Amino acid sequence: MTTKVVLHLVSPASGDLVEVMARTLVAQLADVAPVRHFWQMVRKRKDVEEVLAGVAEKGGFVLHTIIDVEMRQTLEDGCRGLDVPCMFVFEPFLGSIATHFGAELRQNASPRVVMDEAYSRRIEAMRYTLGHDDGLGQQDLEIADVVLLGVSRVTKTPTCMYLAHRGIKAANVSLVAGMPLPDAVVNAGKPLKVGLTLAPRQLAEIRRKRFDVPTRNNGSAYCDIDAVKEEVREVRRMFARKGWPVIDVTSRSIDQTATMIIDLLHRHRQAAQ
Repeated sequence: MTTKVVLHLVSPASGDLVEVMARTLVAQLADVAPVRHFWQMVRKRKDVEEVLAGVAEKGGFVLHTIIDVEMRQTLEDGCRGLDVPCMFVFEPFLGSIATHFGAELRQNASPRVVMDEAYSRRIEAMRYTLGHDDGLGQQDLEIADVVLLGVSRVTKTPTCMYLAHRGIKAANVSLVAGMPLPDAVVNAGKPLKVGLTLAPRQLAEIRRKRFDVPTRNNGSAYCDIDAVKEEVREVRRMFARKGWPVIDVTSRSIDQTATMIIDLLHRHRQAAQ
């Protein structure tokens, strides 16, 4: 029997941290149906009151990252009055670390501490990536951290978006069989360049579904399995000539591919230094 788990995720910023923690925790529970309510940019008393009104209506469990002492106290007191569990997700870590190192906890930290340099980098990276999708904005590829290359439909765009969420400026360029590499890609010396490939049969099927082409009718070389095989072979040969790392995404999730790219980027930066 499935148990309904209602979680209120409260944050003074974007809420990414508490969301990741909640997803990880729920994944450990068997036979549950999670319902998540997000409360972002909670920084004023009226924001907390709105949260409490939602909690009163929906019930559940509150997880929060409110650092400001007054706002935190208001939220926790309100939940106590509603007889709803409320947990400050940093609590066990802060207490243990402070005790171990003999450090004093600051009680007046502003919620803006979460709006730090890393957050700003993520916003900047997201803007860059959105402006450099599928070959756009090639005039400034030099300022990218990563350039992903591959034929159409090998998950370049979602991988770039995942990287941008991690603060990495990622551009992607689609390669077309028989066409030379764009000069902007060749001339960009700073960014890491990574080739993505996919099993031809799976790639052809993805393209077929994308354009609603019947299986019995490939429609064009874009979906034809033999043409796709040659297309993939051609870009693999090109990646080998350039000496670029290649990732086969056939059996990998987006986050697995992105993790491999982040590792490659770390080594690329170390080599550049």
